[in-house]
Amino acid sequence: MHISEGVLSPGALAVGWAVAGAGTFAGLRKLEPEKAARTALLSSAFFLASLVNVQLGPASTHLSLIAPVGLVLGWTAFPAILTALLLQALLFHFGGLLVLGPNTADMAVPAVLVYLLFAGPIRQAGGRAAAGTLAFIAGALAVLLGALGVGLFLGLSDGNFLTAAKILFAAHVPLALIEGTVTAFMTAWLKKSAPDFLA
Repeated sequence: MHISEGVLSPGALAVGWAVAGAGTFAGLRKLEPEKAARTALLSSAFFLASLVNVQLGPASTHLSLIAPVGLVLGWTAFPAILTALLLQALLFHFGGLLVLGPNTADMAVPAVLVYLLFAGPIRQAGGRAAAGTLAFIAGALAVLLGALGVGLFLGLSDGNFLTAAKILFAAHVPLALIEGTVTAFMTAWLKKSAPDFLA
């Protein structure tokens, strides 16, 4: 869900950078040295998953793994996602440097919300089926929240983008189901093999 360069108004850019800056500051304060490798691993997974980029008007859609990043990293999702998006902007010109703040906010805010809402219940779920169901909801919700965030930034910049924002949101509904399924399988596997990996 990269917003393209030159699309957002100065006000929308300022809001995006403020959210991304505050979240990254909080995430870096919570980044423990022993979890640095885990953060790098999830940042790399996010980077690779979102390389398949499909342009949709002033933004784009792609697989993102937002929910797994949030469920494993918690607040540290902010610096992990910022790093991946920075590398994508520099290496592949996805999004851009000016919109790095809003793009980070679009992805990291849903990741942290998923962590706050679902990480505890998933850890406490009695079996893999219950954890997988919660993870599916978390994965789908994260994608839809990210698409909603893109729409809010576009609408804040120019009312003419609202139609494009609605199309973008609709395009993310099937992707939300795919992400939910991937998140469910990943979480069920972690619940069995490495339960301490979950944030």
